[in-house]
Amino acid sequence: MPYLLNLIYAALLLVAAPWLAWQAARTGKYREGWLSKLFGQVPLRTSDARCVWIHAVSLGEVALIRSLVDELRRRHPTWDIVISTTTLTGHDLAKTRYADLPVFYFPLDFTWAVGRALDRIRPDVLVLAELELWPNLIRAARRREVKIAVANGRLSDKSFGGYARLGRLVRPMFAQLDLVATQNAAYAERFTALGTPADCVHVTGSLKFDGAETNRHNPGTVKLRTLAGFEASDIVLLAGSTQEPEEQLAIDAYKKLSQRYPHLRLVIVPRHPERFAEVGRTLSASGLIWERRSGWGPRGGNRQVRVLLVDQVGELAAWWGAATIAYVGGSMGERQGQNMIEPAAYGCAVSFGPKTRNFRDVVSALLAAEAATVVLDGRALTAFVERCLGEPTFTAEQGRRAAAVVASQLGATARTVDLLESLFTAPNTIPMRTAA
Repeated sequence: MPYLLNLIYAALLLVAAPWLAWQAARTGKYREGWLSKLFGQVPLRTSDARCVWIHAVSLGEVALIRSLVDELRRRHPTWDIVISTTTLTGHDLAKTRYADLPVFYFPLDFTWAVGRALDRIRPDVLVLAELELWPNLIRAARRREVKIAVANGRLSDKSFGGYARLGRLVRPMFAQLDLVATQNAAYAERFTALGTPADCVHVTGSLKFDGAETNRHNPGTVKLRTLAGFEASDIVLLAGSTQEPEEQLAIDAYKKLSQRYPHLRLVIVPRHPERFAEVGRTLSASGLIWERRSGWGPRGGNRQVRVLLVDQVGELAAWWGAATIAYVGGSMGERQGQNMIEPAAYGCAVSFGPKTRNFRDVVSALLAAEAATVVLDGRALTAFVERCLGEPTFTAEQGRRAAAVVASQLGATARTVDLLESLFTAPNTIPMRTAA
């Protein structure tokens, strides 16, 4: 089976090679890390300390694990922690955020690549953020008696249905998991249904809540507000993690309302760096006077410019703290939502589109508390912003409720680390657990 998978992976990689080369030339993606990806040439760990290897696929997961890494380091400062990612943006953020930790690209699921990576790192526990299961990796880890954990476990309807259709092919893989810390009971039931032993599955809540900053006076936000020249009277509309056509919707709302509300400012933070140039062209075509975050000098931007394109990776979390009105992107198209916890934690008046399947539980909690607003289209977004501008009491109250929802959900990080600690004291199970 492992060698058959190697052949399948090799065939898929060969077929995808032209597309990967085109993407590398066009966007800069997929240019780096091929020694790690193809051959497991990851950093060599020479320490004999206990080691936790945390894998975070992309930008969102790298941001997610921050509270987990911080708590592990606080409790166990002598442990080694290494971090792997899959995407370029995730890797760049991890290198910046965890500059003192080994950060590398995750090996592809070839037997030789995952085996070599495990031998070079020698982890005690492999922690997979949310869900990133690969058969050869899990098999190789079990053979080396490495405990396998899933943190912030999530199985969407689509993912669960896909795994369920594979049936007996995936049950042995799920049966190898030593720990699954899930966001909610529904996800826990799905992991169990796919073959994870019930005593290994625990509901801990979402790490996303614990990782959210609540203090608007944090150093990152204060610095950005100062550089942007925001005044106390300014009302900042921030459209974050946006995708096409969400930038245009935010621009339309700003153009309609800015003359009536001269203190309104617009900040746009696209989700993907490769779209920065495209969004810049959209802003230029709008007729607005705008500037790029990357164009600022040490003293910041032009205080007279009311529209800003943030074309820097890794700053969105701090920018949310400067916002009064928030639109969370990825919710008008097929992306199915982005993280609305961060603006909610700051007490912004939060809005998002109707397509938020990836954050279903968070959305349900916010809507149940009347702490967010769903906008179905551009007209509804403009109406929401107009109401926030015209009714300060509504804006403040919705923000207060949003912050209260986040506060009520805290604690997942501590519960997850408690469970991870138990893996170090638990007796070794048989190297290869089989599904029932």
